[in-house]
Formats: sequence, structure tokens, C-alpha cells
Amino acid sequence: MIEAQSAKTDGADPLDDDARLEPFFGAAWPAVKGFHDLLVDQGELRGLVGPREFSRLWERHLLNSAAVVPFLPTEGRIIDLGSGAGLPGIVVAAMLPSAEVVLLEPMERRTDWLSEVAETLALDNVVVRRGRAQDEHGSLVGDAVTVRAVAALEKLYRWAIPLLRRGGALVALKGSRAEEEIEAAKNVGRKLGAGVASVVDAPTIEGVDMTRVVRVVREAVPGVR
Repeated sequence: MIEAQSAKTDGADPLDDDARLEPFFGAAWPAVKGFHDLLVDQGELRGLVGPREFSRLWERHLLNSAAVVPFLPTEGRIIDLGSGAGLPGIVVAAMLPSAEVVLLEPMERRTDWLSEVAETLALDNVVVRRGRAQDEHGSLVGDAVTVRAVAALEKLYRWAIPLLRRGGALVALKGSRAEEEIEAAKNVGRKLGAGVASVVDAPTIEGVDMTRVVRVVREAVPGVR
């Protein structure tokens, strides 16, 4: 187990020097570490990361983002909905270099940041797109949609499911109320052609809390046979 409490009291991230991070991220490590450093350097200044988050950047944000990767296709198009600071989108792009990762974000200052990060880290598979999900229905379609800390599933279904081709999956990072949200969103999902959602507690590294991932596949496109 990782003794994190004492390290957090002085603002240091207890995982900063953890030797397990590099093998966990593998070939993506240089880009993920570079992204971490950019967040530390500019995240608070640009209103992307709160000051209390620096002591838990790895656990709460970067490892948390990586938890969606096993549930995503290794190729095709992945749409990261409401990318914000680039979580999980930038991490996904670093770990899945053969996939096109579209970072969909409505705020200009955040799309500027995302473009700068992608260029700095040489993530050629990233496409930054300014806009809202509901305005992209019918023009943007992906094999998967990722989302983190944006809205409850009932609302996410309305935004995200229409962005998926048949067989594509919404992969959402959620917390302890995941099952409750799934139940509340069931009728909306059915109307949009979504299948039954599943919840998985995705592990990262020992001593770090598992991340709850909700995955639901679009099994049908209403009006299309």
C-alpha cells in the first residue's frame, strides 16, 4: 500500500516518484508524464486544475483517465466529450496512438489549451473540435465516446449516444451512484438504441482506488434498419 497522507499534507503528490507509473503507461509514458508536467506548470494559471488537485494529479486524474482505455477500440474514432483540461482525452490519445481521438470542447480557452498540449506532446492522432455534443449530432460519428465529470447519465445519453455508430460504446467514468444513474437513464437509453449498461471497477496500480467505469453499447440506430 502507498502511504499517501503525510505526503499530501505538504502539497506533494505521493505518486510523483512511484516507479510503477512508467511500466503502467508503457510506450505512452513520455507523453503522459509531459502532460502531467504541463498541468502542474499551467493548469491552475489557466483555470483547468484547482490548487488542491496537485497532490492527487496521478491518482485522481491521470490514472483515473487511463481506466477507460481497456474498454475502448485500439483503432477508429474516439470522441472525448467535454474534454476540458484533456481528461481523459489526452491520456487516451497517448495510450491509443492508432486511434483518432476527437477532443470536443465548447470553450475557446480550453480548445486553445488542448491544441497546445497536442502539439507540444506530438500527439498527431488528436483532433481538437470546438462545439457542443448536441450540435454535432448527424455530423460527427465515432466508434466510442468517452466522458468524465460532465453530467448524469440520463443527460449524457442524450448527448453521447447519437454520436455513436451502431456497435459503438459510451465509456463513462462514474462514482458510487453509477447504478442509480443507469436506472434513471434506462428509458432514455432504450429510445436511443442503447443496450444494457454495465459497471466495472477498473484497477490501475496497487494502493490506488479502483475507478468505476460505465459502458453501454449502441445496439441500434432508430429509423435505420
